[in-house]
Amino acid sequence: MHPQNLSLLVTAILIGPIMAQEPPKPGPIRGDEPVAKAFSAELAGQALDSASLHWTKQRKCGTCHTNYPYLLARPALGGQPGASFAEVNTFFEQRVKNWDRGQKGDAPLWDTEVVATAATLAMADSRQGKLRAETRQALDLMWTLQKPDGAWDWLKCGWPPVEHDDYFGAVYAMIGVSQAPEGYAQSPKARAGLEKLSAYLKKNPPAELHHRAMLLWAATRLDGLMSADEKAATLTRLREAQRPDGGWNLASLGRSWTGNDGRKPDLASPSDAYATGLVVLVLREAGVQVADAAVVKGADWLLANQRQSGRWFTQSLNNDRHHYIANAGSAYAVLALEAAGKLKREVKAGE
Repeated sequence: MHPQNLSLLVTAILIGPIMAQEPPKPGPIRGDEPVAKAFSAELAGQALDSASLHWTKQRKCGTCHTNYPYLLARPALGGQPGASFAEVNTFFEQRVKNWDRGQKGDAPLWDTEVVATAATLAMADSRQGKLRAETRQALDLMWTLQKPDGAWDWLKCGWPPVEHDDYFGAVYAMIGVSQAPEGYAQSPKARAGLEKLSAYLKKNPPAELHHRAMLLWAATRLDGLMSADEKAATLTRLREAQRPDGGWNLASLGRSWTGNDGRKPDLASPSDAYATGLVVLVLREAGVQVADAAVVKGADWLLANQRQSGRWFTQSLNNDRHHYIANAGSAYAVLALEAAGKLKREVKAGE
């Protein structure tokens, strides 16, 4: 056989099974999807893979409600994340590598893309304790786009909680830098940028509990962002927002938000995965014990409310058409279950 044909055959043999593993296109995100009979980490992984891989391939962009949180959550399920994760991860690495090539379509779409990519890759790298070259490149570029007030020109589409105000972009960047491995936060570029960023966060106190929870997350690793009293007060408010069923709802974390269709948060809406996952994760990051009642009840709510597709549902604060925030909610649910020590048994059994 000709060497070139042999090479193609080997490639087909190796790639064929990977391509066959591509998850099916995700179905509509529906609030009336039945709840699963039992929690399944395997189905959670499939749901995350499906939503993020298809978004990335079809939209060819990063988004805070789908493929950014996916990069953080998918490895939490243990084992090898697989071809879907590799493809999404490679997409972001290639975006960073090509930003400065000067070719059409390569430049960052917005400053938001740079900040979100840099922060997300830094958080993802924290699992391995090694900062990728692409992550460092993105972080270094992020500081060059920082505004004089210390924040960034963040996308404000009227889509709370993520594409709503500059504060979210600022605190998300802070979380990313706080977790960046290899002491990146102590590098000269980072120290200068963090000084401006810290000043912005101090001058602009978070108006909503959601953003205050994000600030607490960052403050668990970086000193000076919150006093001990502020941390304690935030934990108290988060505990008070927990609902009788053990979950939290996103509306209660952003009471003043107005969606892009003019709607106000429905404080009576059911508990959801985004709010519950985020709060349980932040509680654990802030040192709340696994056995604490708030953590236990929150994790139990997540275990009991996975849907049959493997995802969790979160009601959009913006419209009733897509509910893409449910993808982020599913990612936070997985991260919260990991933080609460609820994934170990099933992951070991399935590996």
